[in-house]
Amino acid sequence: MAHDYKAIQWTPFKKRYDLFLLLGVATYLVLFFVFTAGGQPDGESLHPVQIAIAATGSLSFLMLTFILSIGPLARFTDRMKPFLYNRRHVGVATFIIALLHAALVVIWYHGFSETNVFVSLLASNPRYSSLQGFPFESLGVAAFFILFLMAATSHDFWNAHLGPGLWKALHMLVYVAFALLVGHVMFGFVQDQTSIVYPVLVGSSALWVSGLHIAAGFKSATPSDVHLGRFIEVAEVSAFEEGRARIVTPSKGERIAVFLHKGKLSAISNVCRHQGGPLGEGRVIDDCVTCPWHGFQYRLEDGRSPEPFSEKVATYSVKVEDGMVFVDSEPKEPGTRTEPVSLHGEDAL
Repeated sequence: MAHDYKAIQWTPFKKRYDLFLLLGVATYLVLFFVFTAGGQPDGESLHPVQIAIAATGSLSFLMLTFILSIGPLARFTDRMKPFLYNRRHVGVATFIIALLHAALVVIWYHGFSETNVFVSLLASNPRYSSLQGFPFESLGVAAFFILFLMAATSHDFWNAHLGPGLWKALHMLVYVAFALLVGHVMFGFVQDQTSIVYPVLVGSSALWVSGLHIAAGFKSATPSDVHLGRFIEVAEVSAFEEGRARIVTPSKGERIAVFLHKGKLSAISNVCRHQGGPLGEGRVIDDCVTCPWHGFQYRLEDGRSPEPFSEKVATYSVKVEDGMVFVDSEPKEPGTRTEPVSLHGEDAL
């Protein structure tokens, strides 16, 4: 964290991450051109601009599908965590590809009309009551506007001024953008195709994203079923690693992160007050839990950010009985000091 907003620090990892991202984008576009241009029937050919429109459109759709897959996949494997912590890079890249796609479409299909290009784009087809002739362009414009809004507000400056709640709600519109793009492709491009490949790919993407989120939701929302009064079971003592957390889901309320630090157990809310990042996936650095998303920190004993920052999260009481760790399901007021419990010693029951 910092007192002001600074330019992004391009660490070696971020540089490698963005390099592979750019190489992946370039490779896809080149291969799309090669296979599309070489796969045309004799006597038929597509203009390079038309190929570029299809290439950028399909790539932006696939990238958005990947973005929406990162979060739930990270619940199942730690290998997705680097993508999770840097997905805003992919998000901005997706918007840039979508911008290129939109520019090519406007120029190629509407740029030579005597009517204003934007009027031509939105008003040339008013058949909203027709399924076959539905004006799919409006769906694409709406999705593009959402992607622009998200890319433009991706910096922490906007999170600070809009507030975490509004900022998060704004960026949840990515699901609306995805649904709009599915409709945009199915009502538009797919209707002109004789091949079944494109509708299958689009439908599979929609089912994949939906199914993945449902599965991750069940995994994350399944509450612990072993109780000791208000206390719920977390894990055996032997399951804890120094400086790391075990995450438990109560039947109601936020998930709880139970950390082992210097041989003692402490529990805080798993939800970072910055952007809702998973504190339980972070490490303890300088006696503070450090959010893996953007580095916001909270002291274990009271859930407060170190001075001069004012963020704070709820704390929870912890018990150890017969080699099993339990945590109180009822949170204390954010910022309430709660004494850590020794993993092996007089504090354990």
